[in-house]
Amino acid sequence: MATERFARVAVPVPLGQAFTYAVPEALYERVVRGSRVLCPFGRRQVMGVVLSVAEDPGDVPREKLKPLRAVVDDQPVLPDELLSFLVELARYYLAPIGEVMRLALPSIERQARARLDQDGALDGMKVQSVGRLVQVAKFVEGAAEPEKLRGAALELFEHLRDAKQAPVSELTQRWGNARAAVKKLVGLGVVEIVKEPKTRDPFLGDEVERVPAPTPTPPQVEAVDAVCGALAAAVAAGQSSAFLLHGVTGSGKTEVYLRAAERCLELGGGVIVLVPEIALTPQLVTRFRQRLGDGIAVLHSGLSEVDRHVMWKRLRSGELKLAVGARSAVFAPVANLKLIVVDEEHDGSFKQEEGVRYHARDMARLRAHRSRAVCVLGSATPSLGSVAAVREKRMQRLTLPDRAHATATLPKVELVDLRRVGPGPSGHRLLSLPMHRALERVVEAGEQAILFLNRRGFAPSLLCESCGKVTECPNCSVSLTVHRSRGQRLHCHYCDFSMLPPSKCQHCGATKLSEEGAGTERIETSLSETFPTARVARLDRDVAAGLKSEKVLARMRAREIDILVGTQMVTKGHDLPEVTFVGVLNADAALSMPDFRAAERTFHLLVQVAGRAGRGDTPGTVMIQTRQPEHPAVALAAQHDVSAFIDYELEARNELRYPPFSRLVMVRIDSMDENRAVSHADRLADVAGKAAPAGVEILGPAPAPLSRLRNRFRFRFVMRAADRNALRRPLLAVARAPVPAQVRVSWDVDPESML
Repeated sequence: MATERFARVAVPVPLGQAFTYAVPEALYERVVRGSRVLCPFGRRQVMGVVLSVAEDPGDVPREKLKPLRAVVDDQPVLPDELLSFLVELARYYLAPIGEVMRLALPSIERQARARLDQDGALDGMKVQSVGRLVQVAKFVEGAAEPEKLRGAALELFEHLRDAKQAPVSELTQRWGNARAAVKKLVGLGVVEIVKEPKTRDPFLGDEVERVPAPTPTPPQVEAVDAVCGALAAAVAAGQSSAFLLHGVTGSGKTEVYLRAAERCLELGGGVIVLVPEIALTPQLVTRFRQRLGDGIAVLHSGLSEVDRHVMWKRLRSGELKLAVGARSAVFAPVANLKLIVVDEEHDGSFKQEEGVRYHARDMARLRAHRSRAVCVLGSATPSLGSVAAVREKRMQRLTLPDRAHATATLPKVELVDLRRVGPGPSGHRLLSLPMHRALERVVEAGEQAILFLNRRGFAPSLLCESCGKVTECPNCSVSLTVHRSRGQRLHCHYCDFSMLPPSKCQHCGATKLSEEGAGTERIETSLSETFPTARVARLDRDVAAGLKSEKVLARMRAREIDILVGTQMVTKGHDLPEVTFVGVLNADAALSMPDFRAAERTFHLLVQVAGRAGRGDTPGTVMIQTRQPEHPAVALAAQHDVSAFIDYELEARNELRYPPFSRLVMVRIDSMDENRAVSHADRLADVAGKAAPAGVEILGPAPAPLSRLRNRFRFRFVMRAADRNALRRPLLAVARAPVPAQVRVSWDVDPESML
C-alpha cells in the first residue's frame, strides 16, 4: 500500500488558517505545492491552492479529513517563489491565507469552474467570460529559415522571428497576402496558429516610435552602475540588495529605471515596476515602450478581467518578463524575478486600506529579498522609514541632486501669508491678489499653470448663518459637500449619500444657509469667470477617475489647457514641460489632520506639486498660500530642503516614539450600536494588555477621529513597541478573541492612516 499523503490547502474564505485534506492515490503525482485543487468545504466545493504536501496530517484526526476532488492545473499555478512570499505576507499582516491567495490570482482564475466526471477526475474546465478569441501567429522557437523563402513569406518569417508573435489581423493590414503567407509558414513548421482572448488594453493600443537613450548625467551613470552591478550579483550569485534613489523632481529617475530594467532583461531576469496611481501608468508605460518595445504586461484597475487574465498567463508562462502597474502588480507572477522598482515610494497610495492591508512598498522589499533580487525605491521626498533604513545600513542611498534637463532648474518658491493679504478680483480668499497677479502673467505669456487644492466639490460645507451648524451626513460624522456639477446636490465623500440642499437648517430650522469654503469645482468656475480668455480645466475624481485622468493630462501636453486646477492627482510625477507656474491654494489643509504623519504628508505634497513647475526650458515659479508660513513642513518645502525636513521630523518622531522608531498595530472596532462598540473595544484592549510582553504599550481605546462612518460607530486602540515581534502575541490574542455578531473587528499592521 502506498504511503498516505495529505495536503494543506489555502481556500478562499476569510479564516486565518489553511485546511488539511487527504490526497487520493490517483492524484499523488499531480497534487504539488502551488497547484490548484477542487476541495469540499462545508456543503460546497471551492478552489484552493496547495501550500504543502506531507505524509502526516498533523493534529487533525485522519477520520475527519475529506479527500480532494480534483487537480485543476497540469503545472503549479503559482511559482514557488511567489507562493513563499504570499505565505510570509499572510503571517506578517496576520491575514487569512485564502484571502492573500486571492491577491495573486486574477478573478477569472479564482472563478474557474471545474466539471468532474463520474470517476472523480477533472474532465474539463470552463473559464467564465473569456471574451472573443483572436488568431495569433506564433514563431516556433528554434526554427531555422526554410530554403527558397521569398516575398511576403520571407518578410513575415523575419518579422515573426523578431516579434515572436502577432495577431493575424494585424499582419493582414501590413501585408495584403498575409493569410496565404502565414498558411505557407505553418505548413513549413516554422509558425503555429493559436487562439487567444483579444486584449483591449488602452496603454498598448497605439503604436509607439522607438527612441534612442539620452546621454545620462554623471549622477545617473553612478546610480545605473551601482544598480546594474547589484543585478549582476543577483543573477550570478543570488545576492539581494536594496537602494533608495533620492533624486530631486525632474532629475531623471525614470532613466535610471529604464537602464536598470534593460540590463536585467539582458541578464535573463524579470522586472516589476510599481507606480502609486493609475494616472501615472500611461506616462511610464509609454517611456518603457519607446525604449524596450511592446513586451510589457500592464496591470491596472482599468483592465477587464479577461485582459487581466491574459496578461497574467503571459507573465506566468515567461512569455513576458516585465510588468508595470499599481500596488497589486507586486503579486505579478514574473519568472526569474531579479528587479523590483517602486516609483514615488513615499506615496500613501501604496497602502491597501481594505481587506488585506498590505503596503506594496514594504512587500516589494520583502519579495525582492526572498527572490534574491534587487529593489530600487525612488522618490524626490523619501519616506522617513526608507531614510531610517539607509541610516541603519539596510539600504544603499543613490542621489540625483540636479534636474536632468540642461536648462531646467528647481523653481523659485514664494510664500503668501493668507493672514495678511486679501482676495483678488474674484472675491475668493484662496485666489488672493498675489495669486491672481501671477496667473495674469501666465495667461498673458501664453504659458501653463497648475493650481492645487485638496478639496473637491464646489463648497466643503453648507452652513447655517443662524446657529453656525453645518449640514451633516446622516450616516457619517462629516459635513456634506456641495457639488453643483452633479445636479446641485450635497454629497458625502465617505458613504456616497446624496441629497438636494435643504430649505432650512437641520438643527435650528433657520432658512438662511450659505455655502462655505471652496473646492476645486468652485475654483474652476471662478477662474473661468475671472480669466475669460484662458482655457481652464479640472483634474479630480469627480471628472477624471482612473484612466480618464490621462485624457486631461493629454490635453495639457497638447497645450489645450492653460490653467489646470486639481486635487492630489496633480501633485504626482507628471512630466509637463510647459508648466511654468504652480499655485498651492491652501497648504494648511493637510497639516490640520489628526495624524502624526500630517507634517510629512504636507511636505511631500508641497515639494511634489512644486516639482511640476519649470521642467522645460522656461524657469518655473511656485506660490504657496498658508496661514502657517513658519511651520517647518511649509518653510523647508519652500527652500527645497528635503534633508533639513527629514532631520527635523525624525527628531520629533524619536521624542514621541512614533515610527520609524517604533512599530504600530491599530485595532479598529465598529458597530451600529455605539454601546456594543465601546464595550468590545474596552474588552479587546484588556485582552491585548494581558497578552502583551514587557515593552508593549496599549494606547486607548478611544473614538476614531471619524467617529461614525456608514452608520457604524468606530473605536480603535493602538499597540506600540520598539520591535514588531513583540506585537505578535497581543495581536494573536486579539485575533482569537470571540467577536459578537453585531461587532466588526479589524487590525492594521504598520498603519498609514490614523483616521
